[in-house]
Amino acid sequence: MTDDSLLVTTERRGDGVALVRLANGKVNALSIELLRQLESAVAALGDDPPGAVVVTGSERMFAAGANIEEFGGPEEAEAVGSAFTRALDALAALPLATIAAINGFALGGGCELALACDFRVAADNARFGQPEILLGIIPGGGGTQRLARLVGPSRAKDMILSGRQVKADEAFRIGLADRVVEAERVFDEALGWAAELAAGAVVAQGMAKRAIDHGGDVSLHVGLELEHELFVEVFRTDDARIGVDSFKAEGPGKAKFTGR
Repeated sequence: MTDDSLLVTTERRGDGVALVRLANGKVNALSIELLRQLESAVAALGDDPPGAVVVTGSERMFAAGANIEEFGGPEEAEAVGSAFTRALDALAALPLATIAAINGFALGGGCELALACDFRVAADNARFGQPEILLGIIPGGGGTQRLARLVGPSRAKDMILSGRQVKADEAFRIGLADRVVEAERVFDEALGWAAELAAGAVVAQGMAKRAIDHGGDVSLHVGLELEHELFVEVFRTDDARIGVDSFKAEGPGKAKFTGR
């Protein structure tokens, strides 16, 4: 594969953060090939996990959505939808913190990509949206499910049924964005946040993420059982021993975790 055909790049930084960047022209269209490369990049991160991951696009565009040229009938929809499902489900399942750094537009599949991350840092000029309804179709990359779980069914229906775009301030107010900063600070804000998480007890973070994500799909009783199982399991890690011993000796906030 030549450099010109690389639509997704991964940079592993010295602070334990992996930076995944989309590079597909001016609008970062999420073509089937880009999604395939994203799926491969995520698989590599799963095989050799960093401390945290930041997903971003360009300085002016996070991602404008799917490649409309690949749309057609039901067969094409199956191919596009399957590519989105595989890539975004893999990203969401990473057992570590993921942060979307969003400049410009995150529309359609771009919004769904941001939703597949744990957190979203948005520029004050960012815009989110699920405009598929304006094409007479519906979201196919998790928008109807992840958006509703994040902001609630009513707000999700408002965005999806109207296709309207949501500015950064409203996105923050409804919980779609976790932090909003000046456009020139988005990248540094996301990387700094990721570095803080990467310096923490990342194995425990992954277990807590699993308990939250899976617990939301089951009854409270089953979720509590899962939490109990993971609570016991986490005490088998080096980080748990380090953290508890450090607390006993020096109080909270002094532990130096190893990520094991």
